[in-house]
Amino acid sequence: MQPVADMTTADPPPSHNRSHNITNDVETGMTTHTNGDTLAEANVEADIGTDVGADAGAKGDRVHYRICPLCEACCGLEIHTVSSAQGPKVVAIRGAAQDPFSQGYLCPKGVALKNLHEDPDRLRQPMRKQADGRFTPISWDDAFAEVQQRLPALRERHGADAVAVSIGNPASHKIGLFSYFPGLVRALGTRNIFSASTLDQMPKQLACGLMYGHWLSVPVPDLPRSDLLIILGANPMVSNGSLWTVPDYRGKAKAMRARGGRIIVIDPRRTETAQAADAHHAIRPGGDVFLLLGMLHTLFDEGLVKPGRLAEHLQGLETLQALARDYPPERVASHCGLGADTLRQLARDLAGTERAALYGRVGTCTQRFGTLNSWLVDVLNILTGHLDAPGGLMFPKAAAFAANTMGRSGQGKGVTIGRRHSRVSRAPEIMGELPLSCLAEEIETPGDAQVRALITVACNPVLSAPNGGRLARALEGLDFMISLDPYLNETSRHAHLILPPPSPLQDWHYDLVFSQLSWRNHARWSGPVLPPDEGDPAGPAGQDSPQAEWRTLLRLTAIVAGQPHDSDAALQALDDAALMSELRRNAGDQAEALFERIDGGAGPARWLDLALRSGPYGDGFGARPDGLSLARVKAAPHGIDLGELTPRIPELLRTASGRIELAPQPMLDDLADVDAALQRPLGDELLLIGRRETRSNNSWMHNLPVLAKGKARCTLMVHPDDAARVGLADGQVARLSNARGSLLAPVELSADLRVGVVSLPHGWGHDLAGAQLQVAARQPGVNMNLLLDEESRDPVSGTSVLSGVPVRLSAAPAVAATPTERDAGSPA
Repeated sequence: MQPVADMTTADPPPSHNRSHNITNDVETGMTTHTNGDTLAEANVEADIGTDVGADAGAKGDRVHYRICPLCEACCGLEIHTVSSAQGPKVVAIRGAAQDPFSQGYLCPKGVALKNLHEDPDRLRQPMRKQADGRFTPISWDDAFAEVQQRLPALRERHGADAVAVSIGNPASHKIGLFSYFPGLVRALGTRNIFSASTLDQMPKQLACGLMYGHWLSVPVPDLPRSDLLIILGANPMVSNGSLWTVPDYRGKAKAMRARGGRIIVIDPRRTETAQAADAHHAIRPGGDVFLLLGMLHTLFDEGLVKPGRLAEHLQGLETLQALARDYPPERVASHCGLGADTLRQLARDLAGTERAALYGRVGTCTQRFGTLNSWLVDVLNILTGHLDAPGGLMFPKAAAFAANTMGRSGQGKGVTIGRRHSRVSRAPEIMGELPLSCLAEEIETPGDAQVRALITVACNPVLSAPNGGRLARALEGLDFMISLDPYLNETSRHAHLILPPPSPLQDWHYDLVFSQLSWRNHARWSGPVLPPDEGDPAGPAGQDSPQAEWRTLLRLTAIVAGQPHDSDAALQALDDAALMSELRRNAGDQAEALFERIDGGAGPARWLDLALRSGPYGDGFGARPDGLSLARVKAAPHGIDLGELTPRIPELLRTASGRIELAPQPMLDDLADVDAALQRPLGDELLLIGRRETRSNNSWMHNLPVLAKGKARCTLMVHPDDAARVGLADGQVARLSNARGSLLAPVELSADLRVGVVSLPHGWGHDLAGAQLQVAARQPGVNMNLLLDEESRDPVSGTSVLSGVPVRLSAAPAVAATPTERDAGSPA
């Protein structure tokens, strides 16, 4: 347990970036650090409401603290409100300088919370699709009555697997969704569970699960103490981390270089992160596995393997050494597009720097060998002594909900994969989930367990999944579809019922997931900023409205379980039973006594109190009086700092062997396909990659004016040499095509791309009939998934191949786009 003396709610920890508090300057229209540095990507107009004076000097009746729920950075916000005849209104949003985790940092998305709350397109009550396709508002009671009438009957006729569920990444920012979704899935009893993880991060979670014993034992760079950071396929300058919660990466990286540290970026594009690095290597898309294997060979070949104190905790080192012999840099260099000398020098740099880390993310995951890449990144850190060591990759120790802090330490059951397979493609289940790219075929293909109903939770797979046009057509054929979503978007337009959440500003928040991926240990809670909508009285303890997402999920669970869903007492009893069951599993005879002592009122607050009090820093229900509880965390207005990351091996391990599994069998098996790929000659085709932008973490952010302002961002980046070959000029409309389809996009010439690579951002295509996203529709962009094959997956993890896709580039004729080129293929 963390010494109580190290828990503080006073000043934030000493940091290089503590002065980087961002404010909105209405005079300049720029978002700036108070130390004078301009954050290029945050050049956002401060017009979050001209009628309320949203400038740096704006004062309100009240100041609220809020954790931003819009991306993985999870910044602390200071939100100023004023009273008005219509109720409290937001007048200013700033970075919370006293937050011990984000330390005053703020990106443009945080400012957009006001836009999100006030967006006229955001749904405030349930919507029902009529026979003519139009949506009309209905009451919550009528919505659940329709669910009661249709869903149980459908399950009775066709079986549990006839109902599928799909959940998106915004759920990770909602403790109510994340903690109550599993209960609904258990009640449904379906094997058809899909999520956005197979479009992004499943390879990393699978590799970590096999190596360390749990899916969320993901090590993150200890940047404040690092002397070398090698970044592969990631752009934290824009994302502020991915599976690495690190607000103000820019400031931390700048401080690292100021003290003599180095940053090396390996990416097909000279990204914003690469532009501020010491070196950039333009790898061939899809070449990561060859780069990493060449580095692995070099470590053994040149005697650079020095795992240090981890040596006694490793299993499979000899196997690694044997397989590494087959991949000398000279053999793999051409397939990764970098010279053999570069591969060797990168390995030497990693091994020869005392405090160093290799970090890989989205670009490494969304390709054919995504799981091998994720595995090899950690292997290289382990062999060079940089895993679980200050300045290297380290494991956060979350205050609540982290499985690697519970139960017996140092050993466990490990993870199990492939317990079942998808019905049509036979794709394996990973982490209880099937590939999202399999959903359309599961709906379309007749037979036992055909999907006939779907519940989507905070996801928009028509835009985010490959071949969204096929999925859109499949959704139209469902017997029943429910979407939990704040918008009538490209996916929820196919639903029969849309059940919206309250605004994030009307909800309380605790980071259940991202505290397990954070650059520094912490515990932070934030309450609602604004009251519930008129006619929606506050729920128990004034914390939750009757339309809180956890309540919606609990009512759906009750309906599926055949229990009353329209009685608060019945729902409370259902929740009590689940909580008591958890206590009996972990506390035995003490369960009833502990149940009476749990605080929080209702819903996820009670689960949070239990998790905090029984967690590694908790009060143990009185055994450690100075430890954490929900009451103590809520009493700290800006959160509690729990200190820098510390070594956690072997305590963290939950593998059956009690060791780090260096050579999991699924990885060894997949190397056969690597060898086959090395035998195939490289083509000269143009390769498509995606890209991330600060203002568009999710597709619905394109509907927020403060983020949508400025130049069009859905452009096709093309290297000048590639453009010249087909006669394209900057700003001209180009056609991008392959066997899957064709799309039109304006060209943005950029020498930052590797020759032979083009780039489109992900999550666009807001011109589909039936969606109601007025701002997004003005600059709809194009959906790159028109060109992606839903059957192209990393077979180990089921993750879709979204990067390195062959395409053809040509100048578009001066005629209107065909429906195939402008639409994702769904019915008008």
